Amino acid sequence: MIFVPRSKGEKGTEKIFIPNRLPILPLRGTVLFPELILPIMVGRKKSVKLIDEAMEGDRIIGVVTQHSSEVEEPDAHELYDIGVAAHVVRMVREMDGTQRVIVQGLERIRISRYTQKDPYFIAEVKVLLDEETSGVEIDALIMNLKNLFQRAVELAPHLTVDLKNMVLNIKDPGILADIVASNLNINPTEKQEVLEIENVKTRLDKVHHLLAREVQILELGDKIQTQVKEDIDKTQREYYLREQMKAIKKELGEIDDHSSELKELKEKVESAGMPEEARKAADKELDRLTKMPPASAEYTVARTYLDWLVDLPWAKSTDDNLDIDHAQKILNEDHYDLEKVKKRILEYLAVRKLKKDMKGPILCFVGPPGVGKTSLGMSIARAMDRKFTRISLGGVRDEAEIRGHRRTYVGALPGRIIQGVKKTASNNPIFMLDEVDKIGTDFRGDPSSALLEVLDPEQNFSFSDHYIDIPFDLSKVMFITTANILETIPPALKDRMEVLELPGYSDDEKLMIAKQHLIPKQLSEHGLSDELLEFKDEPLLAIINSYTREAGVRNLEREIAAVCRAVAKEVAEGKQEKVTVQTDKTDMLHRFLGPVKFFPEVAERTSHPGVATGLAWTPTGGDIIFVEATKMNGEKGLSLTGQLGEVMKESAQAALSYIRSKAKDLGIEENFYQKNDIHIHVPAGAIPKDGPSAGIAMFIALTSLLTNKPVRNDVAMTGEITLRGLILPVGGIKEKVLAGKRAGIKTIILPKKNEKDLEELADHVKEGLEFKFVQRMDEVVKIALS
Repeated sequence: MIFVPRSKGEKGTEKIFIPNRLPILPLRGTVLFPELILPIMVGRKKSVKLIDEAMEGDRIIGVVTQHSSEVEEPDAHELYDIGVAAHVVRMVREMDGTQRVIVQGLERIRISRYTQKDPYFIAEVKVLLDEETSGVEIDALIMNLKNLFQRAVELAPHLTVDLKNMVLNIKDPGILADIVASNLNINPTEKQEVLEIENVKTRLDKVHHLLAREVQILELGDKIQTQVKEDIDKTQREYYLREQMKAIKKELGEIDDHSSELKELKEKVESAGMPEEARKAADKELDRLTKMPPASAEYTVARTYLDWLVDLPWAKSTDDNLDIDHAQKILNEDHYDLEKVKKRILEYLAVRKLKKDMKGPILCFVGPPGVGKTSLGMSIARAMDRKFTRISLGGVRDEAEIRGHRRTYVGALPGRIIQGVKKTASNNPIFMLDEVDKIGTDFRGDPSSALLEVLDPEQNFSFSDHYIDIPFDLSKVMFITTANILETIPPALKDRMEVLELPGYSDDEKLMIAKQHLIPKQLSEHGLSDELLEFKDEPLLAIINSYTREAGVRNLEREIAAVCRAVAKEVAEGKQEKVTVQTDKTDMLHRFLGPVKFFPEVAERTSHPGVATGLAWTPTGGDIIFVEATKMNGEKGLSLTGQLGEVMKESAQAALSYIRSKAKDLGIEENFYQKNDIHIHVPAGAIPKDGPSAGIAMFIALTSLLTNKPVRNDVAMTGEITLRGLILPVGGIKEKVLAGKRAGIKTIILPKKNEKDLEELADHVKEGLEFKFVQRMDEVVKIALS
């Protein structure tokens, strides 16, 4: 802006009259001050028309800045209330129809109201005149403002010396404040704030503050620029010297383009905290690297190897949180029940608190799917404040997956054990090996054999990966493996692990897990709250019994998620009423989950003679099985169907032989086998079945058939039989009892020697069940046959 002093009504000059109604020209991105000349490019049609008509009249217009420069056609409310009355000094029309206009500010004006919007704004205005102000304080402000402005001119290239001289000669405090504000590098909003201040002293204070801030920024920028210049000069000097050194070395035949890279590697090797053997190998490799041209293929191999060495956490570890109460709280928060596993972890922490250098245990969690084996490992890491990493061994067939490939191979990498440790950046993480029972073997080696060293506390302090080829200490790592069954784990590997069994959950346990963990999780994941969806206990039990049949809670979580999705859909459609899932509302579960998937079939299947309910163990938990027997005319035939294994077939033959030998005592016609064929079938024929524990159920099914007495429909049994009539103990008692409870069984017949296994069962599981412990087959007949 250009300042042109204008006398206000003095002798020999003409005072410009400002009418009380003015055409208003909106201004974008800048602010016009009184007494200042401003060039403007006018391009909007309304503004062009306004200037044209002003040039034909008195050339007095109002210039008002708009709030946002983005608005092309502003309304009245998008303009500030205070602007400047201005005189159009000159207008030049361009070829494209736009105008170059020069205006000079006259006085501040306040817009009272707009009287016209089209073809351009016209408003009633009030002129705001500066009051005559003087005094020592005003003089001090003027002097400080001029001194600061001189300093700004020295620092800012856009402020000229002529402008400085002009400012120094201004005596009017109001005009001084306006011209300084107009030349500051501040945004239009701050300039508008200055324009709107009517009190001259307040305006001087405001401009003084803005100028002081501007000078501070300019001084800081000057300081930074000086530093940058010095740094650039120093860098250029160093570059020149380095180029000279390179030229000298080139003349001597010693080209070294990667010295900085090697220096950085050397520093990393020194700070990695490697043991002596690893440090020697790293130094040797680094020495090889210095003598190798970067374009060599071997260079990349050696560099990658060194990167792995320096990135491994040789001496980095996390501090264990040995607060047992804290650990117990975390474990209880994340998992319901599983007391045996929690007790083992707390025991480890207690010993670790007393013996700091204790080696990490090797635990193996065995149980059916969905009981929380993997998530339990994460909870242990959280309780101990350790890093957690996990790899899945399901389907792994290559030994190199565990031990890595030797560096002679293209693209060789360390095995997944070393990769996992590096990922955690700690040498004492919780390391979970999932699905250890599903490792395979082929021509590439046996991964389970490679795990023998990893999972042996007496050996893993010096685990050697084929790629690293240096012993790495894994003794501080806490390894946790998971499996569904133990039978497929090689004996040598199983012997190195402490097995902790995680059996299936009872209905009550599933109910508590659903209420404490599954429902809050699914509500959160589906954007719902308990104010929109609530589950009562009865429908949850109905879902557990009628829509799922599992040892864990994975399918239960899916069914809860299905209900949440259905409610979320209703909420998204605008239905805000709270949904309470309960059984007394007609077909609510059917509406959300469809028809019932599982029916209690015990009573129906055992209402006829020849059908007995047995208890079976499966990799996914316990289950009930039905043993059906029938007879037909024939001669001494025995048919066994249902995909029975050899052991199960032998149990059927033993049961038949015992019945034939004791037919009279059992009230059966002694020559029944002479004129009848016997057929024993175990339904679900597509599923292979084997094991001796169904012997007692086969015996009772045959006895029921031949005595024509149905088996009690609330009784289930398990146990191995002998030809002498003895009942031998079997395994998987907890899983079998849980299966019986899920199926609605009231009385469970078990071998006498399995009585000790009930100690592992919680009281709420045994509640409502009657256990009969038998030693001989004759005792079973009295209990099972009605």
